[in-house]
Amino acid sequence: MSALDAVRARQSWSKVTEDAPSREELLPLIAAAGRVADHSSLRPWRLIELRGDDRLALGAAIAKAEGDKSPSTKPLRASLLIAVVGSYRTKHKVPVWEQEAVASGVAHTLSLLLDEAGWGVFWRTGGYTRSKAVAKAHGLKKNEQLLGWLYVGGKPAKEPGRRKPVDADALLTRMPAKGAKK
Repeated sequence: MSALDAVRARQSWSKVTEDAPSREELLPLIAAAGRVADHSSLRPWRLIELRGDDRLALGAAIAKAEGDKSPSTKPLRASLLIAVVGSYRTKHKVPVWEQEAVASGVAHTLSLLLDEAGWGVFWRTGGYTRSKAVAKAHGLKKNEQLLGWLYVGGKPAKEPGRRKPVDADALLTRMPAKGAKK
């Protein structure tokens, strides 16, 4: 399958089965995803694997962040969550926004690779991703921010919902000619 075919075929799976890739299956995909464009080769990202009781700890942290008494069940929607962390070099010529773009690129590329390998994947965020309780649960350092999680599992028998086609012609514009009115 070509990269173009893989991107065209990619779908988010809002529900996944309990199956999940092993750590050994993940490592080559992560190594490949880490090849995204990365100014100065900073590798301003890391991933955290959450399985089993890790998901319960995350549910408790989300509840704390949201002021709820009961742990959140959101992390239990997949047997594997991969936390995507921006791990920034704040005193570097590469701005933090660009480093965050690299971390996001790794996450998206990894989701494509997981999908191509036959796994169902969906990206989850929320206001609590930047909360102290959730950051502490993940062991984040001062220079790190949680960007969200990839929820990974088996693809259920049901087909995912279809997204609207992208109107590339409307989204690809040209730089305005010099002196053109806005």
